[in-house]
Amino acid sequence: MELTRLLRHLVFPDWWVRRVFSRPLLQRLESAIARSEAAHLGELRLVVEGNLALPDLWRGQTPRMRAIDLFSQLRVWDTEHDSGVLIYLQLIDRRVEIVADRGIDRRVGRPFWDAVCRRMEDAFAAGDFENGVLLALQTISEALREHFPASPENANELPNAPLLL
Repeated sequence: MELTRLLRHLVFPDWWVRRVFSRPLLQRLESAIARSEAAHLGELRLVVEGNLALPDLWRGQTPRMRAIDLFSQLRVWDTEHDSGVLIYLQLIDRRVEIVADRGIDRRVGRPFWDAVCRRMEDAFAAGDFENGVLLALQTISEALREHFPASPENANELPNAPLLL
């Protein structure tokens, strides 16, 4: 466990996440997710987290490990077309992780997801959280439209609202 990481997670209060991701911004992101999902058979789930729990920090849980846990807990893996995508923002660690179900992951591959994550991190480093997320949603949506175009039977399987933890 890295001491500076532990201190960052213990010092930053929970409320600062809501300052960065305000209610109006969350509503705009929810609308963007809904518009995106209308154009393809994929499911997008956005999770924003500030502090990790002390036991998770003590165990050395990385942002990637946390994203994989949430992918399972939120059942993003359980979509009809195996096209669920979790976008996980770990604000204290300043990391973005994307975990995608096997249907879409097989088609675009890890380098695609890593590039989207790094572009988001660059936007966040510049303080542009909204455009960073919107750019990622657009990029991911284009890939989902290409590989899983919408059909008349386009059920909404996961909530569109971003989840703040």
